[in-house]
Amino acid sequence: MSTSPGSQGRLLVWFLVFALFLLHQDFWWWDNRTLVLGFLPLGLFYHAVFSVAAGVVWALANTLAWPEHIEEWAAEGDTGAAAGKGGR
Repeated sequence: MSTSPGSQGRLLVWFLVFALFLLHQDFWWWDNRTLVLGFLPLGLFYHAVFSVAAGVVWALANTLAWPEHIEEWAAEGDTGAAAGKGGR
């Protein structure tokens, strides 16, 4: 069974979202008193890195899994509305 590149991108995004969901449950850092860079608790550093990773996954979702048919529909609506209302 072959899948299109768009569906492979969606599967990748869903996999990464699920991985982030599992990694967000960071019970393993609760009792660790290690400081990163001398002032940042390891758990807080982990969440900062996690936030950046979540942003990267969201960017991938926008590029790989965004439904293009909605963009086409919105573009058609914009041109039709401008022509019908005198181009306001």
